[in-house]
Amino acid sequence: MDALDLARWQFGVTTVYHFLFVPLTIGLGVFVAGLQTAWNRTGKEHYLTLTKFFGKLFLINFAMGVVTGLVQEFQFGMNWSQYSTFVGDVFGAPLALEALLAFFLESTFLGLWIFGWDRLPKRLHLACLWAAVIGSNLSAYFILAANAWMKHPVGYEVVDGRARMTDLWAVLTNSTALAQVPHVVAGAFVVAGGFVIAVSGYRILRERGLALVPGRGPGPDTATPTPQRTGMWRTSLRAALVMTALAGVVVAGTGDTSGRLLAEQQPMKLAAAEGLRHDTAGASFSIVPGVEVPRLLSLLSAHDPGATVQGIDDIQARYEKTFGPADYRPDLPVVFWSFRVMITFGMATVGLSVLGLWLTRGGASRRGSRRGGRRGARAGRPVPAWFARACVLALPLPTAAIVAGWLLSEIGRQPWTVQGELMTAASVSPGVSLAEVGITLAVFTVLYGVLALAEGALLLRHVKAGPEAPAPAGPAPAEPDEARLAPTLMY
Repeated sequence: MDALDLARWQFGVTTVYHFLFVPLTIGLGVFVAGLQTAWNRTGKEHYLTLTKFFGKLFLINFAMGVVTGLVQEFQFGMNWSQYSTFVGDVFGAPLALEALLAFFLESTFLGLWIFGWDRLPKRLHLACLWAAVIGSNLSAYFILAANAWMKHPVGYEVVDGRARMTDLWAVLTNSTALAQVPHVVAGAFVVAGGFVIAVSGYRILRERGLALVPGRGPGPDTATPTPQRTGMWRTSLRAALVMTALAGVVVAGTGDTSGRLLAEQQPMKLAAAEGLRHDTAGASFSIVPGVEVPRLLSLLSAHDPGATVQGIDDIQARYEKTFGPADYRPDLPVVFWSFRVMITFGMATVGLSVLGLWLTRGGASRRGSRRGGRRGARAGRPVPAWFARACVLALPLPTAAIVAGWLLSEIGRQPWTVQGELMTAASVSPGVSLAEVGITLAVFTVLYGVLALAEGALLLRHVKAGPEAPAPAGPAPAEPDEARLAPTLMY
């Protein structure tokens, strides 16, 4: 093992830790903004209670995301100076835009939102949150555009061994970025939706005095639940189910676009994800080894069931002729199984949301008195206890799916840091020793582990405690306003 291997491990460990917080921040911010928008539009107090409750969870996660993200940029200078030298002129613009425009927009208006309760007019206070949410999504765009350039470099020329940007607009509108940004952001909405679904399911069980695992006695909250509180958590659950289902459609659509771009721009990654060894016309899609769907891979990669898909060994031979002798294959087992974990866990999360929408759909109208014969308001079906438990147990699925997607994306690009231009072995800092990288790897791993445990403890404490004060007594919402709320959650 050399310094390059440890430097890759260090960047991978710190990035995965950081990536645990980023998707939840992006999606949960939009969800909280949607809740507050619903409160401003309807005046219903349960929306305000939910806004403050999930707003605290959002702020805890945002703070951890900022802390863990600081190390990322320092690593470029510490362990990857050759890489920084090569890409610095190109990366300077999008990263500067991310820091000076997006991050300051996000942090400034988020501060106004935090301290603006009861100090700013309601609409202005809401606008501050939406400005912060827009900032976080802009931040994601600029970072993902820079990352997409590494996979499909455009708008540059190489001068004296360095990439010089010639067209900023080409970098920001890279075809890979235009597919990757909505795919990752929609995935973030699935992660946030899965989180809210799990929290809502847990709170529903506690309000009913039920245990997460049947047979272990009643849950901690054994007081008689009020219709208002149970209706409130059903509202948050239904809204999150809508957001997750809609985001899942976007993930699938943009994933199809990304797959077609892989066939053109990163054929080795596509071949590794499918374990395809040789160029094949009418290539089959491998579900697991030995179980294949005929011609599906060709259909997905080129929208032509008879199209030829390049294979690992044939690409290796072509790359050797073009770039010289080297091993151009990524870690094949990691790429192969990451692809399947991403799809399986992502589909399971979206499937759970669709099932939940069906189980909690509006029920038959309640009849009034037999004498009057009038029909009352439509009442939604209650959330089944087994489904609430399934929601809690499914909490890790969307996060595992999006992390697996990141592993597929980044490890699948190896051995390149910049596709076709700069290899990973030529990117590491030449003056950094194995011992130095090993020490920093150990320190960062322990530090990030402690931070992850601290965040988990803070989130769990807040979820268990519930809202600071119960919503005012009153009639339960006859039907959660997910139809009204959904347009503000997906825009």
